[in-house]
Amino acid sequence: MNKIAVVGVGYVGLVTSTCFAELGNKVIGVDINQKKISNLNKGIIPIYEKGLTELVRKNYSSGNLSFTTDINKAVKASDIIFVAVGTPPMPDGSVNLEYVKAAAESIGKAMNGYKVIINKSTVPIGTGSFVERIIQQNYKGKFDIVSNPEFLREGSAVSDFMHPDRIVIGTSSKKARKIVNELYAPQNSTIVNTNTKTAELIKYASNAFLATEISFINSIANICEKIGANITKVSKGMRLDNRIGPKAFLTAGIGYGGSCFPKDVKGLIQIAHENGVRFSILDAVEDTNLAQKQSLLPKIQSLLGEDLHGKNITVWGLAFKPKTDDVRESPSLVVVRQLLDRDATVTVVDPIATNQAKLILKDTVKYEKDLIKSVTGADCLIIATDWPEFKAIDLKQLKKSMKKTNIVDGRNIFNKRKIKKLGFKYLSVGR
Repeated sequence: MNKIAVVGVGYVGLVTSTCFAELGNKVIGVDINQKKISNLNKGIIPIYEKGLTELVRKNYSSGNLSFTTDINKAVKASDIIFVAVGTPPMPDGSVNLEYVKAAAESIGKAMNGYKVIINKSTVPIGTGSFVERIIQQNYKGKFDIVSNPEFLREGSAVSDFMHPDRIVIGTSSKKARKIVNELYAPQNSTIVNTNTKTAELIKYASNAFLATEISFINSIANICEKIGANITKVSKGMRLDNRIGPKAFLTAGIGYGGSCFPKDVKGLIQIAHENGVRFSILDAVEDTNLAQKQSLLPKIQSLLGEDLHGKNITVWGLAFKPKTDDVRESPSLVVVRQLLDRDATVTVVDPIATNQAKLILKDTVKYEKDLIKSVTGADCLIIATDWPEFKAIDLKQLKKSMKKTNIVDGRNIFNKRKIKKLGFKYLSVGR
């Protein structure tokens, strides 16, 4: 049984600590947020993630998982320490390492023997050396630094951790490499052993590539709309190429959001600029994504007219994708703000993300839980997130409730032929 401390129990840290406890390790989750730790000790989980609440409560009850604000105690009691604190973007796109620095200082001051310190946070290239220097300033004994980036998808993070595509371990220490390889042995996954800087770059490169796929297919969708092609068939044809593959991010929509892709694309652009590398592709990925987030407004206006003052518009979906309550960088919020700026009356619905959205939108919109009630008297319905609940709606009942049968589908969730046959005025993406 390994003794593990996880510093930072946000999204990544909480999943990491809980899953390692589930694998039979003794894990202490640490955070400076007293309210968060107090709630976790009561079984109250701060994020929505499928299966996580049950695992937290199970392992807390078994004694494998505990939570504290005392980093000194947690470090002293552990042999392996994960740093999973937030790394928010700065205005220039660079990464704010304030929390990483604070964590490293606290860890260094608490060290009482050899430890393996593992960076789990997404950090700029060279952060491993940065953390090493800070700990050396506070602790004169032996320790090792490892870069072990996370590849957790919101909505399937527990499954991703327990059954990963790959595990990346970056370190120059044979001793630390052996310890971390043995720690991950129960996952029975492909392990990529490399140096620290390569491991740090793998994370950025992976997310930036996926974001590039999304912006690429959205640009192809825009061409489809101009020439009368069908993006759904284009994507299908592309995925059948083994060099591209069935899991490629080739679903057209209104752009990517969330906590990872926007931040990591900006971060990699900044890293490139700092090292004198021109990365025009990623600049274009960002520009394309911003334009795609704004692309529904002209479609809405083509149905309702340029003047949206007083129009009743319903937006289904606030989270940046289904199965999460995360609204960070959500394309939906861009659409909502565009409508509010034009004096439309906006009603919003989301199965899970409403409370998070309220922190941003406040009382500028009407919040509704029932899908049919939300469109009563609506001039137009906007689909901004492809929740299964939206796909399963009774279209005939939907039509009866709406004032005008206008739908702008930013996620292509409906069958175009079927919905037009029912009498809807329907616009989607790239079809």
